[in-house]
Amino acid sequence: MIIYYYFTFPSTYQAVKAEKALSDRSWEFKMVPVPRSISSSCGTALRCHPEDAERIRAVFREHAVEIEGDYEIEEKSSKGPLAFLFNRGGKKDG
Repeated sequence: MIIYYYFTFPSTYQAVKAEKALSDRSWEFKMVPVPRSISSSCGTALRCHPEDAERIRAVFREHAVEIEGDYEIEEKSSKGPLAFLFNRGGKKDG
């Protein structure tokens, strides 16, 4: 299992503003669709490692980025049905 931290935003504008505020930082993050476990409505979320969440929140405050919510979610490690195609070394899983 992998734990990720998600920030959701009230608008696309705020999501883009968040991404821009973090663009010069070296923290690992990714803009992703809001997971269904958070909301059934569509939208964009920022996914990061839990250990970076407080620093990212501080940057959002500094740049007046509005967040709608924040969530820590434990997820299964996903290896889609074609994961073997991307396995390093060209060997099939299993």
